[in-house]
Amino acid sequence: MLRAERGISRRDLADALGVHYQTIGYLERGEYSPSLHLALRIAEYFEVTVEVIFSTTPFPRLGAPERTA
Repeated sequence: MLRAERGISRRDLADALGVHYQTIGYLERGEYSPSLHLALRIAEYFEVTVEVIFSTTPFPRLGAPERTA
């Protein structure tokens, strides 16, 4: 979401981080867990804490209905 909100392409983010652009797609789809080093570099790039981007519990999919208790 951060990447899309800021108008950054997968390729531009990948280039800035020194990874293949497909890695960004895998991360966004939850098909790849980054190393701690890469997670910290992504957080630094976006100037947010790592918890803003990564969590031990899954984030709800975009467009999914919100659950209420």
